[in-house]
Amino acid sequence: MKKIETTTDATLVRQYLDGSEDALSKLINRHQQRIYNFIFSKVFDRDITEDIFQDTFIKVIRTLKRGKYNEEGKFLPWVMRISHNLVIDYFRKNSRMPKFEGSEDFNIFSVLGDPALNAEKQIIKDQVETDVKKLIDELPEDQKEVLYMRLYKDMSFKEIAEQTNVSINTALGRMRYAIINLRKMVEKNNIVLTN
Repeated sequence: MKKIETTTDATLVRQYLDGSEDALSKLINRHQQRIYNFIFSKVFDRDITEDIFQDTFIKVIRTLKRGKYNEEGKFLPWVMRISHNLVIDYFRKNSRMPKFEGSEDFNIFSVLGDPALNAEKQIIKDQVETDVKKLIDELPEDQKEVLYMRLYKDMSFKEIAEQTNVSINTALGRMRYAIINLRKMVEKNNIVLTN
């Protein structure tokens, strides 16, 4: 007799698609604690967590039944992404979007640099990084240039000023406006920046 632990997620997904409701139960039981804990860590409310957890698996079931699942062995990250999107939807609907707080020593990627990220944080990290890079690309050219030099090249404001042929004050000013504009865009686009 085969042990549950040795059955991969991909096999269970296939079995479910072939009509085994039991396979879906095994998948849910296998991952429910991590998904539940992830949702709870964002909303801090058991009832809301239960609702989002249920909605996550309703969406999983619908997607599987429509034949739209093709994550090839990456079932958990896929489900985590669904639950993350539902958490964001919850905050949007309830106008309780966590506000982004930055400082003059703005380093949006400080949330992105932890090598010990677990699976769910990795998904969020990737999404935040993608979203933020898109927003940076929308900045005026002079602000974008300073931001890239500071964040990606780790250049000092003195080095940035020299390379862009402006004063240090101008470089600082451009960085300040870049941060202000990014904050506005983060709020406007409802991007959740998590720690």
